[in-house]
Amino acid sequence: MAETEKRIETHRIRCLSKLKMFLLAITCAFVSKTLSGSYMNSMLTQIERQFNIPTFLVGFINGSFEIGNLLLIIFVSYFGTQLHRPILIGVGCVVMGVGCFLQSLPHFLMDRYEYESTVSVSGNLSSNSFLCMENGTQIFRPTEDPSDCVKEVKSLMWVYVLVGNIIRGIGETPIMPLGISYIEDFAKSENSPLYIGFVETGAIIGPLIGLLLASFCANVYVDTGSVNTDDLTITPTDTRWVGAWWFGFLICAGVNVLTAIPFFFLPKMLPKEGLKNNADIIKNDKKEKQKEEVKKEKDGITKDFLPFMKSLLCNPIYMLFILISIVQFNAFVNMFTFMPKYLEQQYGKSASDAIFLIVAGITTTYKGMQQDLYVGNTILADCNRDCNCPTKTWDPVCGNNGVSYMSACLAGCETSVGTGINMVFQNCSCIQTSGNSSAVLGLCDKGHDCSMMLQYFLILSAIGSFIYSLSAIPGYMVLLRCIKPEEKSLGVGLHTFCTRVFAGIPAPIYFGALADSTCLHWGILKCGESGACRIYDSAYFRYIYLGLPAALRGTSYIPAFLILIILKKRLLPGENACSGTVLIEAKVTGKENECKDMNQNSKVLNDDELKTKL
Repeated sequence: MAETEKRIETHRIRCLSKLKMFLLAITCAFVSKTLSGSYMNSMLTQIERQFNIPTFLVGFINGSFEIGNLLLIIFVSYFGTQLHRPILIGVGCVVMGVGCFLQSLPHFLMDRYEYESTVSVSGNLSSNSFLCMENGTQIFRPTEDPSDCVKEVKSLMWVYVLVGNIIRGIGETPIMPLGISYIEDFAKSENSPLYIGFVETGAIIGPLIGLLLASFCANVYVDTGSVNTDDLTITPTDTRWVGAWWFGFLICAGVNVLTAIPFFFLPKMLPKEGLKNNADIIKNDKKEKQKEEVKKEKDGITKDFLPFMKSLLCNPIYMLFILISIVQFNAFVNMFTFMPKYLEQQYGKSASDAIFLIVAGITTTYKGMQQDLYVGNTILADCNRDCNCPTKTWDPVCGNNGVSYMSACLAGCETSVGTGINMVFQNCSCIQTSGNSSAVLGLCDKGHDCSMMLQYFLILSAIGSFIYSLSAIPGYMVLLRCIKPEEKSLGVGLHTFCTRVFAGIPAPIYFGALADSTCLHWGILKCGESGACRIYDSAYFRYIYLGLPAALRGTSYIPAFLILIILKKRLLPGENACSGTVLIEAKVTGKENECKDMNQNSKVLNDDELKTKL
């Protein structure tokens, strides 16, 4: 008896440790996948500048992750339960690593990054042709030579990022539905929310690491190591700066591959957590499960697919919850995807600098007066009309009057001193000051008030994120408990499918198009075509960025109240009814075990009596 109890206890601990091992592995998988996702979102602005593409196309690249997810989500969610779920999750992590590596590949295939500039980066400043000179020529216009246009193959290299993001979406497909269903199947019902909470914690830690990684890479020049950074005339606060976006994708690739290793050593199934089973009962359960699997293979694994789909689509609580998720996810994707761009345009590229952008000739007149942004940009004025300046090249300078100008030539500067980023322009006719008028490279900072506004924004964003996260675990519980146990895996997959189709894919595209509509000045490519946007109308961009998500989240309260009304009138399939059934089954099982114990004891007594008689 002592040996039997010890064997049962050892088996229970071994099964328990495997469940905890899976919980740790799936948490790490959530960290790695959210790390890659948050890094991708943070690098969208860098990718936009690297390939000189508009914001709506960047939104399409970001939404391509959801396209890859959609290719397999329904089938993985339903058929994945018939297969080895841990191995499928491990393969998915490896595929995500391959996708991240493919996203970094364009950096190694294309030439060095070139930014538009009117200033010579060399130390030879004997020619001041980039300054204000009467009867001068605009030698810095974008060339229209067809040979140069043909050479600009790098404009199509963004396709690698697109395909890599699709592959990353394919790899992410099995992690959430199969991981959550695995926990639900083998964990106690009262422990399931706690375990899912651990997994959600991993989904919070991942973005934090991704943002730190993105912050580091954004401050490192994209071609560092192959160019002399002392010759650069731009800084990380410049809208033409491109950070080392490719380096972070290599790190994400390695993390995803390492995360996949534990899943290949986990079993396909585990005993239900908390059941005090002996070895015979465990063997019987395995035999019954094997019989059920053989029966499913004979009947066809697609037999229950359509009935399950019909049951889910006719479930009002489930469908209303999907509607809430779609509306909320639209708001979340828009705010999370374009937050780096919003911080850049409202407070400056660096969040610690917190600057507003005031550019002469675009947002203000040369006298410092605010003007109508869409009447027409008065780039030229009396102070620079005879300078023959290029009017489309973005090479901003900051005057000592606190106003930024598109270029030193448009500021009316006639002389320059110094080299590289330390260059100073003097005798600027458009800069109206009491003393000597001068300008330096880059946009102007705009005081301490903007820094305080940024701090208020970050504090309110943190509070809003905390309140938003409070509904995560209850939402999962409503999703899992409003459907039948055999429909859980398919239900989670269908929920993910709908949020991808109606939120994850279209949200970045239409929000990017709205952001493009607020652009005030576009970058210019070699062939004279428009590139990435250099500066946005801050006011209209703010209305879109904050107003649209607020309106979406406000409308999501309507189906939420409907769910509350329905819940008061009915019981969830996973709540009291199921719990009562579980109690009855437990009692029956207990009685059967007692009967078995009595029979075994009687057999032992009979054997002892026979031995005594003999």
